[in-house]
Parts: sequence; structure tokens; C-alpha cells
Amino acid sequence: MTSIAYQLLKEHLLEGELRQGEEIKIKIDQTLTQDSTGTMVYLQLEAMAIDDIRTELSVAYIDHNMLQTGFENPDDHQFIQSAAEKYGLVFSKPGGGICHQVHLEQFARPGKTLVGSGSHTPTAGGIGSLAIGAGGLDVAVAMASGFYYLKVPKILNIKLSGKLRPGVNAKDVILTILGKKTVKGGTGYIVEYSGEGVKNLSVTDRATICNMGAELGATTSIFPADEITEAFMRRHGRGDDFKPICATEDAVYDEIMELDLGKVVPSVAKPHLPDQYEAIDTLGEVKVDQVAIGSCTNSSYTDMMKVAHILKGRKVHEDVSLVISPGSATILQALSENGALATMIQSGARILENACGPCIGMGQAPKSGATSLRSFNRNFKGRSGTKDAKIYLASPETCAASAIKGYIASPADLEGLDYIEEPESYEHATNYLIYPKAKSERPKETVMGPNIKPFPLAKPIADKIEGDVLLKAKDNVTTDDICPSTAKLLPYRSNVPKLSNYAFSTLVEDFKERAETHDGGIVVGGENYGQGSSREHAALLPLYLGVKAIIAKSFARIHRSNLINAGILPLVFKDPADYEKISEWNHLELDDVKKSLESGNFTLITPAGNIELLGEFSERERDMLLEGGYLNYTKNRRESV
Repeated sequence: MTSIAYQLLKEHLLEGELRQGEEIKIKIDQTLTQDSTGTMVYLQLEAMAIDDIRTELSVAYIDHNMLQTGFENPDDHQFIQSAAEKYGLVFSKPGGGICHQVHLEQFARPGKTLVGSGSHTPTAGGIGSLAIGAGGLDVAVAMASGFYYLKVPKILNIKLSGKLRPGVNAKDVILTILGKKTVKGGTGYIVEYSGEGVKNLSVTDRATICNMGAELGATTSIFPADEITEAFMRRHGRGDDFKPICATEDAVYDEIMELDLGKVVPSVAKPHLPDQYEAIDTLGEVKVDQVAIGSCTNSSYTDMMKVAHILKGRKVHEDVSLVISPGSATILQALSENGALATMIQSGARILENACGPCIGMGQAPKSGATSLRSFNRNFKGRSGTKDAKIYLASPETCAASAIKGYIASPADLEGLDYIEEPESYEHATNYLIYPKAKSERPKETVMGPNIKPFPLAKPIADKIEGDVLLKAKDNVTTDDICPSTAKLLPYRSNVPKLSNYAFSTLVEDFKERAETHDGGIVVGGENYGQGSSREHAALLPLYLGVKAIIAKSFARIHRSNLINAGILPLVFKDPADYEKISEWNHLELDDVKKSLESGNFTLITPAGNIELLGEFSERERDMLLEGGYLNYTKNRRESV
């Protein structure tokens, strides 16, 4: 009576019991990093003073901070490459492609565990990997130790039936699910797909769905590994790595949701959250100024070919800027050889580097007040680089059709979109990959440019925490709100002091001044605080500015872990209504913190009276907070790592 997820957790279990809510330690087979978070990961490895990694495979990708308008980004690339050489990682050079797409093509394997410093690491669930996005420090420890801690999740089974109609993409499937479940509907769950409809989805379809499972707040998502998986791996020259994985017929799930693929329709996520679902047929005519196709969600060969099919013989609307980013050098090479790239260019599209690009605010910001339609995974306010832009999410087919029409249009009436065939085999662009040398031949030192600053360390938690409320935020505060992701700021991912000038800048313009004036303090938030990216910078900036605790109605999984890793105390209201009793600049106090850590019950002293808070921490999490974060905790136990 076992789900796929529980099978893999059991196979990799090192400590603990598979009881929901219990913390377990599992063996990690693979890790990945990307450059936006990777610099911190390798600074953390340096701080741990390790000389080798303990995973089967670790890959360092360069795919985020690609614009080289100064020395900062190329210096970071050099540092990551030198770290990969020192520690024995595979290094993917700039130009190789988006980490999640490349990993799916060349490295992910059914039944393997993968932890990555990108929240969309669950993309590999499309091939049957148990792939989990995590903060950089969790990934660093996984490389140094070979293990990862998580709380045993519940399992949401989404049972698929039917077949997608022409013009409907797997993106429409996950947008439909998000519309039903919301951006916090997957919190505490692994999403596992089953049913007859699975066989009608390609591996890249499945990867798209798993990718945006991150927007549900889920721990990860996973599909079976079946004959479709095997065919995909053979096309990529990795047939010998295939192993079948499926749930038992009598598998038990905590929740079951049924979805008929044949009833899914072209749709969008409206501004400014991925769960703002609406079918295009009911949307009305929404004029678009910019269309962007790509990202780790929808940049596969098949997605690109469907786009080329729509654009063939047609012209991009005169009022629309269309940009296209293939997912990997392998895909770009295939498109250049089969003529699809020429088709895109002839239509009036702009071809961007095969990288994350506009998805993470690295270029192609829309004009003021523009409407931008994107085949990406997030449409948070300001993420595009333009605060007043209205960002819609949709499938590549919808994006391409809309670029031609000049308004958000359904591709459902277009012919031939269900007849895209993949090549019998792919010629991988392997010259972008640098494989590790023998340990005896590796360099002993990394190379750090002047923009790279040391990893900030927390102090052991005090028995009394007090401070003023520096910020009272509403529901669904994103990591982009806490640490903005734009082309101007991404070059400072390895420079926390510099980046701290922009903390919470999408919400208030003077947070750093507030923190400095009040000698640090406390932040209060609503539901789902810290949703979005896995970037630990959203915890490191508050740490650097003296934030001692964050009190919210609820937390996103990865961000809560990142706060604990950073030594910041995350607490939730016992009664969410008490949120209303606190105002900005209130002076708050927490007494007997160390005793409260044991019981999980905290009393907050406020001008409006005492408020009860909860903090459910594992023994390891308590020790981490008491010792000043995960890095101190790991260093203190280095002999057992």
C-alpha cells in the first residue's frame, strides 16, 4: 500500500520513521545549484572546510545571472567554476542551458533523490526523481554529508484521465490545479500523479507540471517512471539509467483529486499570483505589449516546435515584442538544424540566450504599465523589473498565438499542434560541461572577486528577544518582496551587505533605515509568508539587518527552513486573528525563549496584551536556533559529517 514517494523515502531513509510530521534524514544521491544561489552554497562549503563531496553527482549550473554589464556576474561565474573544480562537481558553463531543463535531459534518473538550490528542482519529478528544492545551506550540507532532513509529508494524489486536446498544454493543466488548490494548497504535501491520463503526457509535459508544483507550496511532485520515461531517456542516450517506478495498486493517499485532461482548456494566471486562474474563453480581449516564451517551465524541444508551428508563415503583431529562450544548448542546436529557429526569426521574434533571462528579471523588463504574457512559472508584482507591469502566465502555444493576434488568444483552433514529433535521438551540446578531475589533480583554492563577501553568521539565540515591529506585511509575501530579483540586483547575490540596501523594497522603501534606526527588530506577516523562490537571501538580508524573529499566520516550507538555517526564529499565531492586534512600531517581547523552544508555546508581550504563539521545532531545529543557525550547527558536529 505504498505510493511512489513513500517508496523512495523508505529506500533512502537514514534516520527516523515514516510518520507524517516527523523529521527524517534521507540519503541524497544528486544535488544541483544555479549561480543566483550557488555562490552562497560554495561560500558555505568553504566555511565548513571540507575537501570533498559525498553525493553520487553534483552539478553547478550557470543560467541566472547571465548579463555581464560589470565584473560582478563573471566574477561569480569564475568563483563557482573554481569551487566545482576544487570539490569535484560537474560545471555547466554559461550557454549550456537552464539547470532544470539540462538536468532533466542529461542527469536526472528515476528513483534517485535530488536536492537543488532552486525552488523548481521538482522539475525532475517528471522523470521519476524525488527532487526537492531547498535553501543553499541545505544543499551545501547535502553535498558535504550526503543527507537532507525533511518532515514526512502527506501525499496528494492527482488522478489523471483522458487526453489533452490540440492547443492545450501541460501548463494549462498545472494552472487549472493551481486555480483549484491555490498557492498554499500543496503545503505539507508531496503531489503524486497517477491514472490512465499519465500515459498521454510526455516526460517534458510531466516536468512542466512538476515544475509548477512549487507554486502550490508542495514539498515536491512526482510521476511514475514508465515506458514513456524510458523512451525519453533512450532519445537522450541514457536508456541504461532507466528503472521503472510506480505506486502499488492499493497505494493509500491522504487526499485524492481527479482531473480529466480532456476538459482542460487554454488558460492564464492573471496578475499577480500563479493561482489567479481564468480560462481564455471568459477572459475578454486583453491587449498585450510583450510576450516571452521559455523558462525552466516551458522551454523544451516540443514546446519550442509548437511555437515554431504557430509562427510559421505569420508575423508578430506590430505592437508586440516577442522574445524566445530555448531551454538548453541541445535544444537550440536542434532548432537551428531543423529550420525552426529560422521560422521564429522570420516571424519577427527575438531569440534570447538559452537561460532563465526574463523569468528572473534578468533583462526584457516590460515598458511602464505594460501587459506581458509569459510562459513562465511566476508573475509576482515587480518580478519582471517593472513594478506597474501586469504579468500573465500561459502556455507557449497561447503565448505564440497571442503574439500574432496582439491580444491574449486561445490556440485551440490551430491545427497540427498534437503532431509534434521528437527526434529519434538528441545530439547533446556536451562542450558546455566540464567534468571533475581526479582528486589529486584538483586545485586547493577557489577564486573570489571583490564583490564576493563572506557568508553572514548568526549568534546563538537569546533567552529574551525584544524589538520593534519594523514591518507588518499582508498575506503571500514572496521571497521577491523580501529580496528583489531584478537585473540590477542579481549581480549582488554574493554580496549580502550591498543587497541588504534593497530588503523588502517592493513593500517599503526604507526597511534598512528602519532596521538600523531601531537596532534590528521583528517582522510580522500574514498567510504563506515567504512563498516563491528557494533563495536563502530572503533570510540572510533580515539576518544581516538584525531581525531576530518573524511572526506570521503561516510560512512557506522552504523559507521557514531558511529562516531557521539563518538563526532567525519563525513563529506563528496560535489564533490568526491576533495578527490584527499588532501594529508597526509596536514594541514586542518574548521571554523564556529557550524554555519555550522545548514546549513549542511562546507568549508575546505586546501593547495590546499577551498573545500566544506556536513554534513546532524538531530537536535538530531547536539545536540549530540555540547554536546560531545551520552552519554553526554543522561546524560544531563536523566530525560526524
